[in-house]
Amino acid sequence: MHILIFGGHYEPDLGPSAPIFTMLCRNLVKLGHQVTILTMVPHYPSGRVPPQYRGKWFWKENDQGVEVIRVNLPSVDRTSLSQRMFQYLVYQIGATLAGWNKQYDAVFAGSSSLNSWLPFQVLVTLRNKPAVYGVYDVYPSVGIKLGIFRHKMVIRLLTALEKSCLDNAALVRIISDSFRPELQAMGVPDEKMVRGYDWVDTALVHPLPRHNDFSRQHGLDEHFVVMYAGNLGLSQGLEHVLAAADLLKEQKEIRFVFVGDGASRQMLVEETERRGLQNVMFLPFQPRNRLPEVLASADISLVSLQRGLGSGSLPSKMYSIFASARPMILCVDEKSDPWKLLEQAQAGLCVPPENPAALAAAILYLKNTPHLCQAFGEKGRLWAEKRHSPEAGAREIETLLLHAIALKSKGHI
Repeated sequence: MHILIFGGHYEPDLGPSAPIFTMLCRNLVKLGHQVTILTMVPHYPSGRVPPQYRGKWFWKENDQGVEVIRVNLPSVDRTSLSQRMFQYLVYQIGATLAGWNKQYDAVFAGSSSLNSWLPFQVLVTLRNKPAVYGVYDVYPSVGIKLGIFRHKMVIRLLTALEKSCLDNAALVRIISDSFRPELQAMGVPDEKMVRGYDWVDTALVHPLPRHNDFSRQHGLDEHFVVMYAGNLGLSQGLEHVLAAADLLKEQKEIRFVFVGDGASRQMLVEETERRGLQNVMFLPFQPRNRLPEVLASADISLVSLQRGLGSGSLPSKMYSIFASARPMILCVDEKSDPWKLLEQAQAGLCVPPENPAALAAAILYLKNTPHLCQAFGEKGRLWAEKRHSPEAGAREIETLLLHAIALKSKGHI
C-alpha cells in the first residue's frame, strides 16, 4: 500500500520524534510499502533553518526508498510561543499543499493538531481516507498543565482542533493507557484506542565502553557522570536536578551533565551560576551518529517530568537509555506509565518528581552499588531488544493501517 505520513521532524533534524519517524518510514519500505512523509525542514532545537534548506517552498528527497517532502519554514525564536505557533501554521499549510496531488491508501498522522489539523482535515477527512492518529501527549491538557495555554478561548479552540482529528481517525494509537480517560472525555470510544510502544534504533544505540571519545573529549573519564540528554524544556522540571546537584556538590567526583537545548536552557544555566555549582556542565545537542557515545558516557542516565505530567506522557528517551545499557533514574509521578515501564524492565530506580533529596539519595545509592548499575543496564538492553526494535514498530503500524483500511471499506467509519 501507499502510506502517507505527517511527521513534523525527520532526520537530520534533531527533534525528539525525528528518529521515530525516520525508522518507521524506512522499515515500512522494507516491508514492501510505498511511503511518503510530509515533514519540516531541519530546524530543531534552535528554530533556525540551515542555509541549505532555504530558498524553496518544498524540498524533495529519497531516503532509502522513502519519499521525503520537507516544507520550508521561517526561522523563529523557539522561546516565543507565538513564533512557534506561526511556524506550525506554515508547516500545516505547506504539508496540505504538498500532499494534495498525492495518491495514497492510508495515513499515519502524529499528534498534536498543532502540527496535523489542516492536512488531516484535507488529506484524510475531505479525501475520505482511512487514518491512524498517533497520540504522544494529550492536547491541550499537557499544555494547560505546563501553563502554556491559559486563555479559555485558546483552550477551547485547541480542544476543538484535536477532537476533529480524533473523531475522523479510524483508529487512535496511544502510548500510555493513562491517556484513555481524557480521550474518552473528548468522545473517543475505548474500542477505537490501541495501545502501542514506540521504538529505538537498537543497531545504532548499543552498549559502548564508559570511557570513549566523547567522554575523553569533554573531560568526563575521571568523573561519575549523571546525565540528562535531550530537550531542556518546560515539562522536565530540570531545576530540581540542579537542586540535587547542589546537595551533592561536596561529592567532587560526581558530575551532572546536560546535553541538549530547549526553552529552559538559559534559565538552567543562570540557576547554575546563581548557585555557584562547579559540578554541572552544559553541552549542546550532538549529531545523531554520536548518540551511542553520548549515552555511553553516563554512569547514570536521568529522565525527569514535572509533577502531574507522568500520567500524560511516556518519554521516548527511556528506550534509548534502555538500548545503551545504562541504569536509569526516573523522576515521575508514582505508578504513572513511565514508572510502571521502568519497574517492568527492572532497569533502574524510580523517585518522586520535584524531590531533590530523593534524587540525590538515589544517585549516591547507585554510585555505591556498581554491580546493581551493571545489572540494571543489562536488563534495559534486553528489554529494548525484545520490545522496542524498529522492525517490530513498523509491523505494528502496518497492522493498524491495514485494520483502518478494512474498517473504512466496511463503512464502520
